[in-house]
Amino acid sequence: MGVALFWLLPEMAEVLGWPAAAAWTGGGALALLLLDRYVYPVCPACAPAHDHTHCETRLHGFALPLLIAASLHSALDGWTVMAGQSHPNLGPALIFGIAAHKAPEGLALGVIARASLATRFAALSWCVTAQAATLLGAGLELAFAPYLGVMVVHALLALAGGSFLYLGGHAVHGELRRSGAGPVFFPALTGVAGSSVLRLFVR
Repeated sequence: MGVALFWLLPEMAEVLGWPAAAAWTGGGALALLLLDRYVYPVCPACAPAHDHTHCETRLHGFALPLLIAASLHSALDGWTVMAGQSHPNLGPALIFGIAAHKAPEGLALGVIARASLATRFAALSWCVTAQAATLLGAGLELAFAPYLGVMVVHALLALAGGSFLYLGGHAVHGELRRSGAGPVFFPALTGVAGSSVLRLFVR
């Protein structure tokens, strides 16, 4: 959330203007909200809702949608990181923000995949494949960004910023329901504050 608010949004506003940058960012958040509510959970690793007590594996049938969603998510990460490299200030922040969420995301993905698949090897192989989609997304950005134009690339980055906002809010909201305000507030505030303070020193 801090990366979206203090890095992506100001950089996009320099090119698109504040109204357009805010609209595209809000559109990205709204698109994920609608997807999450009406199509499929945006964080499938935290949303296994079926009772799998009598299944062959604890989360039987969950692997395919989980890995497809994780692959698409990783491809978006790769595209966003590469698109941000054209901005000397934005590039390091995007790498930091995406790298910071890859560790817990990878652990969650591994746990759910292991509970969904019959063997450790299958779970590890599919997790590596899903995360490797980050490289595919980066390659797609390199291949197609020159043909999209500056305004389109910045609009896509603003959409990515909106997705960061929604995912951050989604994580905070979920943890708030599980643990209460105290254990959630200070880690969330630390993350947002850290991003904002870093923005002051990296110009």
